[in-house]
Amino acid sequence: MKRTSLLVLALSATTLAACDGLSEAFSAHTDVVAKAGPHELSVTRLGELLGKAKLGLPVNKEVATLIARDLWVPYHLLGVAAAHNDTVSEPKAIDAAAAGMLENARLGRFMESVAAKLPVDTGSEASYLAAKGGLYSARHILFMFPQDATPAQKDSLRKKAEGVRLQLTAANFADMAKKYSGDNTAQKGGDLGVFPLGIMVKPFGDALAKLKPGEISPLVETQFGFHIVQRNTWAQAKTEYAAQAGGRGRQVAESTYIAGLQATANIQLKGDAATTMKEIAKDPLAMRDSKSVLATYKGGELTAGRLALVLLSSPQSARLAQQITGAPDSLVIQYVKNMAQRDVLLQRADSLKVAVTPEELASLHRDFVQAVVQSWQAMNLDPKSLADSGKTAAQREKIAAARVEAFLDRIMAGGVQPLPVPSPLQIVLMNKYPSKVNPAGIDRAVELAAKLRGSADSAKAASQPKSAVPLPGLPDAGARKSAPVPPAAKP
Repeated sequence: MKRTSLLVLALSATTLAACDGLSEAFSAHTDVVAKAGPHELSVTRLGELLGKAKLGLPVNKEVATLIARDLWVPYHLLGVAAAHNDTVSEPKAIDAAAAGMLENARLGRFMESVAAKLPVDTGSEASYLAAKGGLYSARHILFMFPQDATPAQKDSLRKKAEGVRLQLTAANFADMAKKYSGDNTAQKGGDLGVFPLGIMVKPFGDALAKLKPGEISPLVETQFGFHIVQRNTWAQAKTEYAAQAGGRGRQVAESTYIAGLQATANIQLKGDAATTMKEIAKDPLAMRDSKSVLATYKGGELTAGRLALVLLSSPQSARLAQQITGAPDSLVIQYVKNMAQRDVLLQRADSLKVAVTPEELASLHRDFVQAVVQSWQAMNLDPKSLADSGKTAAQREKIAAARVEAFLDRIMAGGVQPLPVPSPLQIVLMNKYPSKVNPAGIDRAVELAAKLRGSADSAKAASQPKSAVPLPGLPDAGARKSAPVPPAAKP
């Protein structure tokens, strides 16, 4: 089962789609599932790959599509490239395919430069006293309600809390908290540390907001019980407050800066933005060249193709895509809006000439070539080996295709793990060599796989040894027809 889960994860980690360079007549050939360069994946071949797999994969359209689109197509395109000793390493092609990654690098550098220039309060006593940024520091004593507390129990607890409250002073609060508080802050004298006011339940937050440093509140009732709250003094809070205020101050400053840019950019989302975004999430590689506009802003527009590249550049693109597909439209719209804000920031970065360094580009190009070579090695597609075996390009392509099919057989038999192909490499391969996936062919392959799986399951059941002792209530398959059925055993 471990191999099965790893295979499904690997298949889901990337998404491939057909390019539009081949004839539309292809869709009529339902005996062909996919094409990659000069090679075809037949219905029979895909049906056997799935139906005879030793991994317990479910037989359905989703899994069949993943095998055809995410394994067969990129593997064969890698084989075609190997047959031509083509590392597909043209710098412009790589940069275009990795646009989302390069933009993320530029954006990070730009925001670092912005943050360095923004005024940030690092946590002064004046800002603490004014609760600037919504940060507070407090301690409390909690008289916790018993589970399903009755009114009488609550009234008794209130009287106890009121009695303790009468004894409290700023000087003895921590010691009294250790003695009376019912939660895990008791051992720290009830100290809650530094926190944004909004994370507390409303009655607690409202009471704390009214206190000056050192002051103690009256009883505060929440769903947890009765609290007595003391706001910490500057001397008690300053070390932790300074550490948190600096980070929070930077966040507030950056948020204010971004909000200002957004206001001047006048971002406008299209009415079908959520629907289009979900289509992108289903197959970002298929949408990578789409010019459909999801949002406009001053001086530019956000297209589906750009969003697809951004999604593919995410470290966990498959999980993010799945979340987007199943999310309510309101959240998807907010995601599109955030991506439009990202474009506005990149526009600003361009105006300030923030760029990726030549060293970073060179590193990207080296990593790309290394990914190609490692993929060839994993599938026994070394160009020199192919050249030794075949003199013409057509011969080498045929040999490479046979090795790819052998590698796929090993995957389906559980002998090796599937090889994930990085999204930028997939894009470059698909842009350079023709490929296509035929949904109608996939449907037929699933039907065939289901029949093969059913036959295999039946054969397996028939090959099981017969039980020497008949099951209660059932006749022995080897007994004569006239033999009586033994009665069911009593428990």
